[in-house]
This record gives sequence, structure tokens and C-alpha cells, in this order.
Amino acid sequence: MRSSNTIYIQIDHIHTVMIIPPKYKVSEVISRIKAQTASKLRKKFSWLSKVYWKENIVWSPGYFVSTIGLDEKSIFRIRKMAKNSGFRSSEA
Repeated sequence: MRSSNTIYIQIDHIHTVMIIPPKYKVSEVISRIKAQTASKLRKKFSWLSKVYWKENIVWSPGYFVSTIGLDEKSIFRIRKMAKNSGFRSSEA
């Protein structure tokens, strides 16, 4: 099976296509991703602590999730369309 996660990065937000097994809550997966990436960003960019005034905030609290009930072929077609639309892509 091909990679199931793709990240599309824009200057002020990120899009990702991923497969989350039904046994996991989407909200918990998003929270874990945000927490882990925020920690890595704070370690790499120490100036973030000065910008956010002693709060451990890097990401905004909200997020948008949409599900795609499609087969694998359709998901990869959507990825290709997004890639061709000018997003910077990173296969995960």
C-alpha cells in the first residue's frame, strides 16, 4: 500500500490528507499532532516563547476536518489535484 499521509503547506496554514483508523477520535489525533509539532517548533525556534508571552501556544485552537469516503484511487487523485494547485507538499 502507498503512503496514506500527505501534508500540503501554505504560508499561514496546513492541509493534510491522512487515514485515521475508526478506533481513534479525530479530535484527539489533531490535538496530539498540534502538541507534538508545537513542542518541536518551540525547541527549534526559541524566539517563539517571546512572541507568545509565556503561553505555550503555537497553533490556533481551532481546526477544520472533513472526511472523504472514497477509495484509495480517488484519494490519490485528490492529492494530485492539490499538488498541482501550488501547495508545497511533503509526503509523510
